[in-house]
Amino acid sequence: MENNDIGLSHIAFAVKNLDASIAFYQQFANMKVIHRRGERGTGARPVAWLSDMTRHFAIVLAEDPETRDTQLGPFGHLGVACASKEAMDAKLAEARTAGVLRQEPTDSGAPVGYWAFLDDPDGNTLELSYGQEIGYLIENQ
Repeated sequence: MENNDIGLSHIAFAVKNLDASIAFYQQFANMKVIHRRGERGTGARPVAWLSDMTRHFAIVLAEDPETRDTQLGPFGHLGVACASKEAMDAKLAEARTAGVLRQEPTDSGAPVGYWAFLDDPDGNTLELSYGQEIGYLIENQ
């Protein structure tokens, strides 16, 4: 079996409530659980791996109700690109309703694009964006 899992592969967070964090990343980052282990009451730490299924990259969430882990933010963030400005605006409307929109969208022009910050259940920062030119910048190196 060829190993295609090279380069940047994951980011890991300790979270207070695994189910709440999974729901957040499913709703706002279009991610799904690709691996889960260690159910509550078994003595093993509950852990879930989530992916948006577009590349070999996962968010690893490990439940620790007593976590004192450093939050990602306020500027440090996990960035998720949206398929269109309209799709992003729809997610931002959901985020406003859910009370998790930290910063209203800003259009910074190329290559940064249109972006906004959300708070996940543990206070980590999720950036939603549209029009960032990462692929273009990489391909033109």
